[in-house]
Amino acid sequence: MKSLLFIFAFTGILFVNQAIGQTPEKEHRIVFHLASADTLVHKALVKQLGNVLDYWKTAKIEVVVHNAGVGFMKKDEAILSKEIELLKERGIVFAVCENTLKQRKIAKNQILPAAIFVPVGLAEIVLRQEEGWSYIKAGF
Repeated sequence: MKSLLFIFAFTGILFVNQAIGQTPEKEHRIVFHLASADTLVHKALVKQLGNVLDYWKTAKIEVVVHNAGVGFMKKDEAILSKEIELLKERGIVFAVCENTLKQRKIAKNQILPAAIFVPVGLAEIVLRQEEGWSYIKAGF
């Protein structure tokens, strides 16, 4: 009788611990910083973005593109436009710096339609970090 009571008590404790220990998955928010013209960096970034989303399906990800990295999002230079579109469909935001466009005399219509535009790329990164987003520099 004592053994049976012990088994029921132990089983009950396990179920209570399991129920209490279950918490919703933490929201992951990550800002990636791309300022490189190197297409190997672009390929690595696309792979890394996919890997993160495969692991954390609901992660919020923003890629801030500025300076020499703008070719990643230019229609006539982007070698990964199909991959970028697929990643956008998975929820990734590709934010292109308007300052870079002005300095390089690039019109917004020269940028892939997957893009959104932000006034200052570096300021966008700072804002995200101030909101608690994790920062990752694109590259190796």
